[in-house]
Amino acid sequence: MIDTIGTEVAEGEERVRLETADGIAVLTLCRPDRLNGWSWESTRQLGLLADRIRFDPDVRVVLLRAEGRAFCAGIDVTAPGGAITGTTAAERTRNYYEGIRWVHERFAVLSRLPQPVVAAVQGYCLGFGFELALMADFRVAAEDAVFALPEAQLGVAVDAGGDLRIAREAGAGWAKFLALTGRRIDAATAHRLNLVQLLVSPQELEGAARAVAAEIAANAPLAVQGIKRAIDAYADTALAPALDRVAMTAALTLTSEDCREGYTAKAARRPPHFTGG
Repeated sequence: MIDTIGTEVAEGEERVRLETADGIAVLTLCRPDRLNGWSWESTRQLGLLADRIRFDPDVRVVLLRAEGRAFCAGIDVTAPGGAITGTTAAERTRNYYEGIRWVHERFAVLSRLPQPVVAAVQGYCLGFGFELALMADFRVAAEDAVFALPEAQLGVAVDAGGDLRIAREAGAGWAKFLALTGRRIDAATAHRLNLVQLLVSPQELEGAARAVAAEIAANAPLAVQGIKRAIDAYADTALAPALDRVAMTAALTLTSEDCREGYTAKAARRPPHFTGG
């Protein structure tokens, strides 16, 4: 597993870039050649940058965006440190459990920032990418955006709470439908389900997202931050205990034979044969 406690980013290993101007902190996923695939290192860097934003008095709003034709196509299975090991099945499960809890904590640094977070989404927004976008306070999406939680098709749980956030925004029925089938939905459907708040053309995405961020940045920061905290306190009442269940389910499925079969079948381009073990 990647070093999770370092505070530096090695040269050439940047996954997320931070730029600040005019009260807006822009967080950019910057691995377009990998469709901004996510990794442990991506999570570490996101947490570091979110910590910097939190205590920057000049930042009034955050814009989360991505370079290239995809927002984030999910986990980068080629990233170093992807697998967690253990001398026994129980130890490996425990290590995955703690690893997923660590991911939840890093993502919470972003989702609980005092400043509102606006996500600008284009192209593929799958798996971890979809979950990351759902951690923003709201989403502006291009018409070419595609959303999905395909984890169950691979034999693993939705491990960062994306299904819980869909339940909050669109209702439990839609959360179960999307997470249990793994189906992809287009941007228009995501907009209809309240998972996307603004829908624009791909050419308009950058300008529209920045315009919304600028509107928020122009408002009184104490009022803006207080409003965000109050709404989150209401909406997220049951989120913390549910996320702990998510972490345990993720740990159990990531160490299962079904997970091994799911990824093997995907690599071989054949249907998986799941046994429940």
